[in-house]
Amino acid sequence: MTASVDLPDSAELKAWRHDFHQHPETAFEEHRTSARIAELLTEWGFEVTSGIAGTGVVAALDGQQGEGKTIGLRADIDALDIREETALAYASQTPGKMHACGHDGHTTMLLGAAWALKQQPDFKGRVVFIFQPAEESAGGGRVMVEEGLFERFPMDAVYGLHNWPGLPVGVAAVHDTDVMAAFDIFSLMLTGKGCHAAMPHLGTDTVLASCQLISQLQGLVSRETPPDKSAVLSITSINAGDTFNVIPEQVALRGTLRCFDMALKEHLEARFKQAIASLAEFHGLTVELDYQRCYPATINTPEHAQHCASVLENLLGSDNVIRNPPPSMASEDFSFLLAERPGAYIWMGNGEDSASLHNPRYDFNDALLPMGVRYWVELVRALLV
Repeated sequence: MTASVDLPDSAELKAWRHDFHQHPETAFEEHRTSARIAELLTEWGFEVTSGIAGTGVVAALDGQQGEGKTIGLRADIDALDIREETALAYASQTPGKMHACGHDGHTTMLLGAAWALKQQPDFKGRVVFIFQPAEESAGGGRVMVEEGLFERFPMDAVYGLHNWPGLPVGVAAVHDTDVMAAFDIFSLMLTGKGCHAAMPHLGTDTVLASCQLISQLQGLVSRETPPDKSAVLSITSINAGDTFNVIPEQVALRGTLRCFDMALKEHLEARFKQAIASLAEFHGLTVELDYQRCYPATINTPEHAQHCASVLENLLGSDNVIRNPPPSMASEDFSFLLAERPGAYIWMGNGEDSASLHNPRYDFNDALLPMGVRYWVELVRALLV
């Protein structure tokens, strides 16, 4: 195997990324994005498969050194329903939508790796490049799996990455196991009997009940979650009433439950539902609950995490690879791919001064582009020998 592989010019990488950034598309609507990805891959000589999960794009590359293992490399391609406030020359041209999580950068890095490996496929086995739609809460990874991704493109392992604000560019983080939490969402409607605020005894106070419920639910984390395990339950929306002298008939609550341990999640979900039912009975309310299990936890395979860490240490230096930092309570639908195949998901620093993910002033750091391309290339060359 030769010592080095040529990478795309950094200016070209920026041009691809800025184009994606200017034209953000959200879950399962990434038609322009997927068409551009397919156009570039076809131009470079790949046979492209489009339409998995609607707007997903997949291409494979066989190495010149003969048969061997097959690995998948995944990038997410969707944007968010956020109005951009960066004032960049290449800012979003679609009002109310922006690449506020860096998927434009992830897509560009994987395209760069596909280009580089196509020029010099001096490895054994096969690489599958997966451009996945709808990561942001819509479960595009789940849909790709359900629509036969691994049957159509058999893989021995699969790998992903995400930029990480707060980590300096040139620093990466690798977890042996837990990386991102599982997440569930819920919507809850409490219905009682509305009444005049001066005569609460003539009604059933849904506002009082909802306040008690919110406080009570926090005990599921503080008193029923073992101290060595992580969980968070957040009420994120309360909607009730529209005047100062009426106790409303209904209160609507929304929120999310997140943790890593699946047995713990089952316990917390059951106790959550029990707490709601008990409170409703005590206050004489009726309850409508819509509880949705969304993403499982993203959990690396230790052996594969070590492969990634070794490649990153060679690329960045061992001092710039953080092992097993605290996992994030945010979620990631790469979990659906890792539930089917072993692999690993790593973080690469987007800069200490970077705006946070999902912030209207966030921008992917272009300095990370060649580093991400090089990581993918070197990971392939390390694993497919």
